This record gives sequence, C-alpha cells and structure tokens, in this order.
Amino acid sequence: MTDLAPPSTRARARHALRRWTPDLVIGLLLTGGVLGVVLLANLLFPAGTDTMDLTARLTPPALSSDHPLGTDPIGRDVLARVVYGGRISLLVGVVSVTLSALIGILLGLFAGFYGGKLDAFLMRLADIQLAFPFILLAMTVIAILGPGLWKLIAVMVASQWAQYTRLVRGQVLALRDREYVQAANALGASNSRMIFRHIVPNALGPVIVLATLNIANNILLESGLTFLGLGVDPQVPSWGGMLADGRTYLQSAWWVSVFPGVAITLTVLGFNLLGDWLRDHLDPHGRHA
Repeated sequence: MTDLAPPSTRARARHALRRWTPDLVIGLLLTGGVLGVVLLANLLFPAGTDTMDLTARLTPPALSSDHPLGTDPIGRDVLARVVYGGRISLLVGVVSVTLSALIGILLGLFAGFYGGKLDAFLMRLADIQLAFPFILLAMTVIAILGPGLWKLIAVMVASQWAQYTRLVRGQVLALRDREYVQAANALGASNSRMIFRHIVPNALGPVIVLATLNIANNILLESGLTFLGLGVDPQVPSWGGMLADGRTYLQSAWWVSVFPGVAITLTVLGFNLLGDWLRDHLDPHGRHA
C-alpha cells in the first residue's frame, strides 16, 4: 500500500520525519517532563515543602519510601523541594524572557521602521546597556532594594531587552524594502498594518530562537544569583537556594545539592536542545543542509 501512495505524499511524510530530530525529541521530553511535574506539584506533594521531620534529617536517597531522594539538614523532603523549586526557576526564566522580548520587539520595530533620531537614541541606549556587566547591575540593584523574586526578574529584563531590540531592528531593516512590503505601501496600507501584518510575522523566527535559549540562560542566572544570596528569598524553595544549603554537606550528604543540580542541568539542556532545533528550522541562515 505504501508503494501506491503518491510521490508527493511520500515526500511530505519523509519531510515530516526529518523534522523529528534527536534534538527535538530529547528537548521535548526534558522540558515537557519538567514542566509537567512542576505544574502538578500541588497534587504530587500536597503537604508542601516546609514539613520537617528532625528524626529523619539527612536520610540518604532510596532508604525511605517517604523520601525517595532523601532529606535535607532539617528533615525536609528533597524531592518535594526540587519539584517546588522548579516553579521559581521556570517562572524567572519564562517571565523575564517574555517581558524582555515584548519590550525589545516593540522598540526594535519602531527603531528599524521609522529610523532617524529615535533609531539613533535607542541604539545608543542599547549599546550602553550591553556594555554594562549583568552581575554588577544585579549586585547594585539587590544591594539597594534587597533580594526578591520580582526584583530579580526586573534586573534580567533591564539587562536583556537590548538583545531583542537590536535583533528585531536588523530584521526590520532587511524586511522593510522587500517587494511585498513595498507593494502594501503602494496600495495605501497604514504603517501599523505593514509592521504587524507583513514585517512582524517574518521577523519572529530569530526572536523565538533567542528567547528559547535565553530561558535556559536565565534559569542558570537565577540559580547562580540565589546561590550567592542575590536572588530570591532564602525561605522560598529554589534550585539555587538548595545548592547553597547543601554546599556544606557535600561530603556527608551529597544528595542535598546533587539533585537540584541535576534538575538545573536537565532543564537547561532541554531548552538548549529546543533552541538548537528552532534555530535550524526557523533561521534560514543557520539551517543545516
């Protein structure tokens, strides 16, 4: 029956199969698995993360059915804290990237389409921001305002909008002289229609790739800053905070730090693999032959 199928059908099937590369499959499994477990945290661990059992403190993994990944120095379940900690890391990564991308896209569209003094001002502002070290900005803001989840997100947005602005501006400069945009202009289309109907859909590919990779990067940044005491509140379970809590127990209770570290690695790997796949399929300049 397969041999009787039209060549076009077979070609489409082969093309669809080629899109399911190992990068895509592994990336979807890792990110989907992490997202699914994190979203079901309340159902999986209705008691939350603050339940303490001092008689079971520093229980090794697999020795207790109630604590399959062991317990921390004050008897809290490591698995529950890893799952709930994923909420913080994913929230920081997704929200900071979403806000950065929205601000950067809007500024890049106006800078690239209208040009002139607005373009020059925004590009110089972006140059200043890109030249400012992120860690210095984070330390300055948090030293003044104190640590906190939304303060950390605000710092990331303030330090990353320029990446999207410059990327979108370059895309707009390349697209605004294309034939279909010029044809829309000749037919009397408004500027907003040309921007959001003809330019934005064709400029979003590289932005999606950058956003996917930046989610992984921001998860690492949040974990690193929280590890240093510059991230979220220490009372809130997070992967970086768990790494900090377990660093003094690496020789006697390695699981306190290792399991949140594994969670960070798998999550970042998943988003990076998805970003690589999206780059190959959405960015024509980076597409494999």
